[in-house]
Amino acid sequence: MSLSPSPRPPRGPRRRSLLASAAGAALLAGCTGGPGSGEAGASPSAVERARARAARDSEELAARYAAVIAAHPGLAERLRPLREEVVRHAEAFGAVRAATPTASGTAAGTAASPSASARAAGPANDSDSADAVPADEKGALALLAGAERKLAGRRAEALLDVPGESARLLASVAAAGAAHVFLLTEG
Repeated sequence: MSLSPSPRPPRGPRRRSLLASAAGAALLAGCTGGPGSGEAGASPSAVERARARAARDSEELAARYAAVIAAHPGLAERLRPLREEVVRHAEAFGAVRAATPTASGTAAGTAASPSASARAAGPANDSDSADAVPADEKGALALLAGAERKLAGRRAEALLDVPGESARLLASVAAAGAAHVFLLTEG
């Protein structure tokens, strides 16, 4: 007598697809949290501080993207979607969009002002805060990848200090930052 598998297909979804669906739902839910999403378990001031810092960090990273796009227009098509996602992250943390993108994909007033390079080299990558955008495209992409990597790591650490929706939002944005690093370093 042989023990062959049942000819009937298994009923319902497989465990792998359930886990993938749950992970995707958690990431999507994390991106919907607003400033008043009702955090329980941590002082509102700690949650507000974490969200404010995350918004500020995303704004500075978006300014860095704008500075690189202004310095290397050939990278605009590749970087514009990543920059727009960073702007959406800032908005998700409670930042208000200060400028709308122009036809060239840079924020109005951001790339043209002399202080844009200083803002772009802000806390997202503290070690090169005095450095401008590298002259070569490869160096500029490495600068952005380093800034994204550092910020994703800092957000992953910060999510341990906040509860619920804010932790999920930080985790989701940190994961997006890690994906940006991959996209910036590949190709």
